[in-house]
Amino acid sequence: MKFIFPQNYNFKNKLFGFIDYSTAILNILWYVFVFAVLDLFFSDLTLILSGFIILCLPLFLFSLFGFNHENIIHVSTYMLTFIKKQKVYFYDK
Repeated sequence: MKFIFPQNYNFKNKLFGFIDYSTAILNILWYVFVFAVLDLFFSDLTLILSGFIILCLPLFLFSLFGFNHENIIHVSTYMLTFIKKQKVYFYDK
């Protein structure tokens, strides 16, 4: 069976079909960092798990559902550049 893809089709490799690899790597790095810091400060497992859920669940949800399936790295760079240069642009049609 042959599949014909149009030339303007944007093919992106994704992990499990729904998350970009760069976003998955960023999430894993954030999870490891948060777990290491929480493990350093707390010894109780319930505190570590609750802190991990509180700090990592919003990033996970934004990675899956937020920003119209944009790469979270691109969205964060757009937000940082907007914070640095807050200008409003009006375009006439």
